[in-house]
Amino acid sequence: MTKMLNEILEQPQALRKTFEAERAHALEFLKTSRERKFRLIVLVARGTSDNAAQFGRYLMEMTAGIPVSLCAPSVHTVYRAQIDYRQALVVGISQSGEGQDINMVLEAAKRRGGYTIGITNERDSSMAKVVDEVFLVHAGKQRSVAATKTYTGQLMLLYLLAASLGTAVSIESISEIPGHVEEALKLIPELRELVERYRYMDHCVVVGRGLNYGNAFEFALKLMETSYVIAERFSAADFMHGPIALIERDFPAFLFMPPGRTFKEMRELTARLAKLHSEVVAISAPETRIPAANRVIRVPGNIPEIYTPIPYIVPGQVFAALLSGIKGLDPDTPRSLRIVTKTV
Repeated sequence: MTKMLNEILEQPQALRKTFEAERAHALEFLKTSRERKFRLIVLVARGTSDNAAQFGRYLMEMTAGIPVSLCAPSVHTVYRAQIDYRQALVVGISQSGEGQDINMVLEAAKRRGGYTIGITNERDSSMAKVVDEVFLVHAGKQRSVAATKTYTGQLMLLYLLAASLGTAVSIESISEIPGHVEEALKLIPELRELVERYRYMDHCVVVGRGLNYGNAFEFALKLMETSYVIAERFSAADFMHGPIALIERDFPAFLFMPPGRTFKEMRELTARLAKLHSEVVAISAPETRIPAANRVIRVPGNIPEIYTPIPYIVPGQVFAALLSGIKGLDPDTPRSLRIVTKTV
C-alpha cells in the first residue's frame, strides 16, 4: 500500500487526536478574541494549505461575521508593502511550518500590530517560533508528498478557530467529523471499481461552491500531483461565465454537491453539463436525486452542509491515489515535487 493511501486511512485517528488536543486551546482563545475584538482576519498559505485557507475564508465569514482576506505573500516579500494590521488576526497555515514567505508575512504582521497564529503539523518549526500562538495538527509525520491527513487536520483546526470566534459552529458537531470520515472510507471498494473507468483520463474540471470550493481546488491539486491530469478547478458561478466552453462530449467533470444552500445551483449545472454530453461525477449524499449525473459518489450519513468539507474530500483523495496506481504511477514519488517547498 502506498504512503499516500496509508495516510488517507489514518485520518479518523489523526482528526480525533487533533480535536482532543486543541479543543481546550480553542476555548481559551475565545477570551483572546473577545478582548482583542478582531475586525479583520488574514489567512496566509501556499499549495494545499492555501486550499484549506479557501475553506477557512468561507467558514469564518459565515460564522464569525468578520471579513477574511487571503494574503498574497509577494505583497510583503517582493513589493515590501507596509500594511496596517491593527485589530487583525493573521493566521499562517503550513504543514511543515517552514514556508519562508509565509513566515515573513507573519513576522511583518506582528511588527505592524497584528495578532498571529500558526496552524502547522510541526511543533518545533520556524513558524511556531514566529507566531503569538500555535494550533497544532496532531497527524504524526507526513511521509507522503501529496498531503492528505495534514489538509484535513488543518480544516479541523479552522473549525475550532471558527468556534472560538463565533457561535454558529458547534464543538459537539465538530467532534463527530472523524466518525463521518470513517464512514467515507468505506467507499474505497466502490472507488476502486469506479477509477478503472478513468484510467486514460488526462484532463477534467472540478467544480464546487461555498464551503466546498476549497475542496474543488484540493481534489484538482491531488489529481495533478499524483496522476498528472490537467485538472482545472472552478466555482460553479465562475464556471458558467466562460470556462463551460471547454466542455465537449465525454469531458470529465467532478462536482461537489452536498445538500444545502448550494445544491440547487449545482444540480442545475449537472443538467447543463448533461446536455453538453459531459461525463459528470457528483460527490453527494445518500438521499439526493441527481438524474443528470453519470455517476454519484454518495458519502454516508446525514451531514449538515457546514460539516461536509472534511468527509467530502476523502473520496477525492482516495480517487486520486487509486488513479495514480491504475495509470502505473507512484503517488509517493511525483516528479519535481518534495514535501517542503520554500518560496519567497
